[in-house]
Amino acid sequence: MNTESRRRILITGMGILSPIGIGTEAFQASLMSGASGIKKSELYEFLAAPDCCVAEVADFNDSTIKKEYLKQQRRSLKVMCREIQLGVASANLAMDDSGIDLEAVDSERFGIEFGANLMLSPPEVLYSACMASTEGTEFQYERWGSDGLPKMEPLWLLKYLPNMPACHIGIVMDARGPSNSITQAEASGNLVLGEAQRIIERDWADVMVAGVTGTRIHEVKSIHAKMWDELADSPADFSKRSRPFDKARNGQIVGEAACSLLLEEKSHAEKRGAKVWGELLGTGASCVVGRDGVPDTRTSIANAIKLAFKRAGVEPGDIGHINAHGLGDSKLDVEEYQAIYDIFGDKATEVPVTALKSYFGNSGSACGIVEASGSLVGLKQGVIPATLNYETQDADCPLNVVRNEPQPTDNKLFLKISTTTFGQASASVVCGV
Repeated sequence: MNTESRRRILITGMGILSPIGIGTEAFQASLMSGASGIKKSELYEFLAAPDCCVAEVADFNDSTIKKEYLKQQRRSLKVMCREIQLGVASANLAMDDSGIDLEAVDSERFGIEFGANLMLSPPEVLYSACMASTEGTEFQYERWGSDGLPKMEPLWLLKYLPNMPACHIGIVMDARGPSNSITQAEASGNLVLGEAQRIIERDWADVMVAGVTGTRIHEVKSIHAKMWDELADSPADFSKRSRPFDKARNGQIVGEAACSLLLEEKSHAEKRGAKVWGELLGTGASCVVGRDGVPDTRTSIANAIKLAFKRAGVEPGDIGHINAHGLGDSKLDVEEYQAIYDIFGDKATEVPVTALKSYFGNSGSACGIVEASGSLVGLKQGVIPATLNYETQDADCPLNVVRNEPQPTDNKLFLKISTTTFGQASASVVCGV
């Protein structure tokens, strides 16, 4: 690994809100014990997801939000939808975990990079405005400005803008350095890490909050998932429905989560005696779509991995394990394996693979960094987290999936893969401690 010619980036703080726990200790305990966060929804009575089977952050509720996770931002809660709240709370937790003294940080060299889904309001929020613009059963577009908009909440838009997590975090932490928001669905996490890394490497900042927030649990989003994606509808035991790479897999589970990492230039972190979760070495991204509009996911993933390896200065043989996208989709899991084979060759069936959506489903934009954090907390204990519900190998994706229990390892280097169903792929290479 050649990292001597550039500013090195350490991961010195981690804040997680996930269906298997809030905070690093709870998250780690669930991963090590194999506890699933997939169950029947407590937030919604009806969803398009089969049997309302989802992965929610159940302990993130009105009481805990106001009293614990967003005490500093209580006055702003009225302009935060749940996804924004989760994202801001994750940044708060990351700051606490890092032990950093923000008053000692140059605010002009403290930036934010955040990933989020496109955020949708609940249908009932739009009901009065839409009805005021409707004649019989037909919506009258020309009446929207005069009759519809006055029925909307004055600050409605601010509540659902995907750039608002970064805004709220920047305000409360007085982060005046580079700031950007990325909305590339499941590929967002590695893209966030890559852009934050380059900002520090270019000496534009010393400290960056690199975070993600996302949900696919929503009245409308669950309909989109039902229309466009393969959703798991069996077995009867909800905790066993997410089965990445298993021969019996039959789709994904929709979820929600948020995670922020504090990225810090190496000398800056060492000067304050920071604890370290790992080092970010390199990232890559690619999108390949044919003239017919059909994504070439295999090539997208392979391209992203190649670029991440090049930027990190590593070879396939250096990698200790792969933290896979592992959606549980009958087609996408095979394409991911094929991309891994394209890079690793015959070693593709030997390198250990973990797929953490088996614990907490697919949270959209949040999944990449949440899953990478799973590898980091595992490596802190000297193990690779196991994949839940992997029982029978599929001949079409014969990966060496870590199963049953965490696997001991001395190799701290791992590859994180993320992709979307539309052909956008990203990858990162990280070294744990």
